[in-house]
Amino acid sequence: MSQAAPAITRSPEEVVRQSPVSQAPNGICFAIVGEVTVATSDLERMVAAVPETAAAALRRKAYYFVPLTVNQGEDTVIADRYDVGLSDNAVCHRNIELGDSQCVFISTRLMDDKFSVAFEFYINVGHAVVEKVGVSQEFAELVWKQVEAGVRGETSLDAWESRKAATSHQPDAEKHKNEYLMATFSDAISIYLLSLFIDVDYYDLRERDYPLLAPAQMAERLRKVAELFPANPGFEFAIYYKRRS
Repeated sequence: MSQAAPAITRSPEEVVRQSPVSQAPNGICFAIVGEVTVATSDLERMVAAVPETAAAALRRKAYYFVPLTVNQGEDTVIADRYDVGLSDNAVCHRNIELGDSQCVFISTRLMDDKFSVAFEFYINVGHAVVEKVGVSQEFAELVWKQVEAGVRGETSLDAWESRKAATSHQPDAEKHKNEYLMATFSDAISIYLLSLFIDVDYYDLRERDYPLLAPAQMAERLRKVAELFPANPGFEFAIYYKRRS
């Protein structure tokens, strides 16, 4: 009985050289490579959902949606399809500097559906935007007022841990406060972008390692992000506190 041939792997440089890149209306460059199960139309809309004001921070970056991005020792390789033998060493994404550009390889086959793939993409975008433009002063003031009011929960483990350190009255508390504000801003951007692309039940974002931020306070953060990065034509931001029947 014949066995399936192993997946073909290529270096990131080969993938970049051999894969045509498209540019979304907002200017983001991306490519779809190999046996990716998320529909092309969904991936195109996923990229297009990033507001132009946020996409401006992503110049000289290109996103590659691939089946698997795999660690092999000190090297990274890209598999052309899902392979059980490679999946144990696969990572959700890898940022690789090539020339004067950064290429981001997102492993679509490690995740179950377009929701998960989109969130992985938007988390990367959120971090890239904050790294480029910093934290909005208005957003920082809003979030810190919430902390001072003792609001429950946070938006990620990084935000949860840095918030505890920032309020510990230790000598380096100010450093942790800056880390906290960066984490919360990138988290809020990511969740906002996800909500532009797909309907999000907020409690689907729950994690076991920390309590999720209370909905009313999350809504305040998302509204502030929506002011800073208005949705592109064809996309809508809205918050509903009760799921419509």
